[in-house]
Amino acid sequence: MLEVFILLTPKERLKLALQREAVDRPPCICPGGMMNMIVEEVMDMTGSQWPEAHSDPNLMADLAAGIYEQGGFENFGVPFCMTVEAEAMGASVFMGTKINEPRVTTYPINSVTEWQQLRKIHVEEGRAKVVINAIKILKDKNPDVPLIANLTGPVSLASSLMEPTVYYKELRKNSQTAHQMMSFVTENLITFGRAQLEAGANVLTLSDPSGTGEILGPKMFREFAVPYLNQIIDSLKDLADVGTIIHICGRLKSIYHELNALTSDAISFDSITSVKQVAENVSGKAIMGNVSTFALENNTPEKIKSISKNCIDSGVNILSPACGIGPRTRMANIRAMVKAVKEYE
Repeated sequence: MLEVFILLTPKERLKLALQREAVDRPPCICPGGMMNMIVEEVMDMTGSQWPEAHSDPNLMADLAAGIYEQGGFENFGVPFCMTVEAEAMGASVFMGTKINEPRVTTYPINSVTEWQQLRKIHVEEGRAKVVINAIKILKDKNPDVPLIANLTGPVSLASSLMEPTVYYKELRKNSQTAHQMMSFVTENLITFGRAQLEAGANVLTLSDPSGTGEILGPKMFREFAVPYLNQIIDSLKDLADVGTIIHICGRLKSIYHELNALTSDAISFDSITSVKQVAENVSGKAIMGNVSTFALENNTPEKIKSISKNCIDSGVNILSPACGIGPRTRMANIRAMVKAVKEYE
């Protein structure tokens, strides 16, 4: 059996791990999107830098491949922020700097009642097209490496299109219209996700940091997060032949029951949540996580290796950072995560 495992490619290993099948060792990945994988050191190594790489498919592809080629995470993944969809739907975006990700600066609407003013995502223009073209480049770089498509979760996208505090209030005060907006947002996410997968990506990651149990509470998470997350996964899972991942930030204790209703292959979560507790309370899903990104940026490779092994011992099937890594994180610390899985017994 071990002889068969030795032949596993990174893509094959991730697919087996997502299906909770036996593998030689856990994969070590960082999807991209909200879970950004790019660090300043790799920008310098590749000559491709932010913010230019957010708007150029060749630079974007060079950065995504650069992490893997420098002994880092065992996947490719684009884009490197959560603003592509919001910008395509009408938000104004500051493109950031070499060490700061893009961010929304102006919302296109002021209330869920204005959702019909939002633009549809057109995958043949703007930065959506950049992402699609970067995927087309990446799919030919190394077919043995899993290529991850990334979508901003529906709650997070909706709260990037209007003032978040107003959005959360209107979920309760104007729920019927809020559902209409959520349906529109979800339809556009499916369009963008399908285009990424048809371009050559084979894994889908949905990251919804604003759709947490702490912010929404179990009832609202069940009403406004679960059905729309599942609609996206169920619409696209046949195209994501390696598998699907949902990332939720914050403490998950209050929504364990709801997490069991998600239809993704894996659940990814923040370092504030116990791996053992998730493994005990969420069934039927691969567990992904959850190396602290604060530790990853500020500790030594030896400490990161120890933290990584503890994550695996606690029950993760797929080792990954707990959230988006800081661009000043050292490659030596990222390599320490990969070394931890390669040496794991």
